[in-house]
Amino acid sequence: MNKNDKVFGLKSLKVKYNGRYVGTLAMLNNGMVAFSYEENWLENGFSISPFSLPLEKKVFVPTKNFFGGLFGIFADSLPDAWGRLLLDRLLTEKKLDKNINILDRLAMVGKSGMGALEYEPDYEVTDINTISDLDYIAGECTKILKTKYSKDLDSIFKMAGSSGGARPKILTTIDDENWIIKFASQFDSDNIGIQEYNYSLCAKRCGIEMTKTHLFKSNVCDGYFGTVRFDKKNGSDNVHVATVAALLEADFLAPCVDYNDLFKLTRILTEENKNDIENMFRRMCFNVFAHNLDDHVKNFSYMYDEKNNKWKLSPAYDLTFSNTYWGEHTTSVDGNGKNPGVKELLSVGIKAGLKKDKCEYIIDEIKINVREDLGKYIVNA
Repeated sequence: MNKNDKVFGLKSLKVKYNGRYVGTLAMLNNGMVAFSYEENWLENGFSISPFSLPLEKKVFVPTKNFFGGLFGIFADSLPDAWGRLLLDRLLTEKKLDKNINILDRLAMVGKSGMGALEYEPDYEVTDINTISDLDYIAGECTKILKTKYSKDLDSIFKMAGSSGGARPKILTTIDDENWIIKFASQFDSDNIGIQEYNYSLCAKRCGIEMTKTHLFKSNVCDGYFGTVRFDKKNGSDNVHVATVAALLEADFLAPCVDYNDLFKLTRILTEENKNDIENMFRRMCFNVFAHNLDDHVKNFSYMYDEKNNKWKLSPAYDLTFSNTYWGEHTTSVDGNGKNPGVKELLSVGIKAGLKKDKCEYIIDEIKINVREDLGKYIVNA
């Protein structure tokens, strides 16, 4: 559809998965958005959100309103924080911000969202070319954060896609690989890029599964952190991904789960996959020792393997030094969010079915690695 032909205030929207028709979203009078699977998908598809949207012939209506009336799996497609800020400013600049509803926002995501879900009609907001100079992009991101203005707002928006998180970022392709490249927010230090890169190297040393990471060169700072997207496969379909927030219909803006809950979810969803259970344990330990307090439910995801009809834990992401304004982990560790330690880590691991000696070995390994590699960042935490 031509961007000038848009009619805002959509009442319904088709949901697709790599081009296949999954079902329909429909706006209700109370502002909630119902969903129903298409007949052929019921026969040949899979549940896109196992707990909220089982593969059944019925109309599903959300019972929680954390996601603007949507089920969490569709809210995962929307940009949040930085991406939403860009979209709101772009709509205001183009005088398109009147009568926009949540289905219109999904239509603006169209085929460009994270994961494999797509939306029809697909509303193109801009068709401006992209920019390749990372230092220039970083400067324009700073302008947008400080002044709400950039002469290249259209391009920055297009490159941001539907990415989540608070920090400015772009989605781009380099040497046939799909990358997310991050820039500093107004609350970050100039070395945030190299810091997150060092965190990624340490996480991999700790046995945590991550995609390829890289520190992209800069003439104005230590570099920009980049990571290869795990929802994209070169030459094949996109991967269906669901965050814990989506799967549990949980409010990621507030503390709402414990790591015990994440292990329970992992065990159920992956059918007791030992590698995923151990990797979740390693991430929990890393977040505790590396002072990553922003371990909220959108920072853990699972991927669906359609060929084998299985879910698995996604590679880790957003592992870096972080605080919360209340000074505690967003996801508590055996009930302790303020100062969890070995006692709590062991308790969670053993409850998850891991052997005590294995847990102790992993705890010691990660504690030593973090102290050696990241001590300069957490010394005053």
